[in-house]
Amino acid sequence: MSSYLTVRELSSLDLNLLLVLSTVLSEQSVARAAKRLHVTPSAVSNALARVRAALGDPLVVRKGRGIVPTPRAAELAPILGRAMAELERAIAAGPFDAVSCTRTFTLAMADVGQVAWLPSIASALARQMPNARLRVVGIDALLSLGDLGSTEVDLHVGVRAAGPGIHAEPLLDERTVLVARKDHPRCTRRLTRRALGSLRHVGVEMAPGRGFRDRVASAYARARIERAVTLTVPTFAAAAAVAAATDLVATLPVSLLTVHGTHLGLRTIDGPVPVQTVPMALSWHDRTHTDPAMCAFRGLVRRAITPMTSRTR
Repeated sequence: MSSYLTVRELSSLDLNLLLVLSTVLSEQSVARAAKRLHVTPSAVSNALARVRAALGDPLVVRKGRGIVPTPRAAELAPILGRAMAELERAIAAGPFDAVSCTRTFTLAMADVGQVAWLPSIASALARQMPNARLRVVGIDALLSLGDLGSTEVDLHVGVRAAGPGIHAEPLLDERTVLVARKDHPRCTRRLTRRALGSLRHVGVEMAPGRGFRDRVASAYARARIERAVTLTVPTFAAAAAVAAATDLVATLPVSLLTVHGTHLGLRTIDGPVPVQTVPMALSWHDRTHTDPAMCAFRGLVRRAITPMTSRTR
């Protein structure tokens, strides 16, 4: 019999046998292993016989009064030792310790959040969880976020996610503003409804239903202002850059304008501009709902973002 198990064969193996083998290899003695496991030496011998049969290898042989591992057992010893140590730490874990946390957290957010809120989140993580890592995925990844139950994304910041097992917590209300470059020849004074309708827009086209696009279009339709979109881009940052360099105007989240408006030379347009308010939320799945590290991470993100709300009003 081969000493390498298939997945199917491993599923039929009593994993307690691997604990016995790991202990025997560590102690290099059946008697000491039995004492450490609080069983009899005969129970350890019986377990060894079963795992030998399963792996098709003697695993340990007698040498004098002791035992020595076979090459296969010597190969397995460090692997089993690490696995058992990890299991012991996971099962016997005490209260969550933010400072010693080495988890990698995956956060999904659009470019607005990455520009407006991510620096604050990164700073808070460095202070409170200095050994943790953060992986940020962008708007393209939101296409697959209908299933937050996957292991890909731990937390979503943006328009509330929906689906089985989804939890969501209101975060803040994001407003839209219409902006143009400061020296735009037609936007230096308050505009009329007709003048607003004559402007050319750069639009932001993200994942369907995930951004402001549909809401902005609806707001203009309700105000009976025809919006001429002559250029579309995939991010709000790109829309801001285009508006800063051309005569196109852009509808942006106010948080983005707060961060980038001054150095890009953008200003809000005065007039009967349709304003849209979009509720933003933290969304996560049942699989991380009670996990202590994830609870701490959600709290960190919430605290990093909510104090900034007053700056965007």
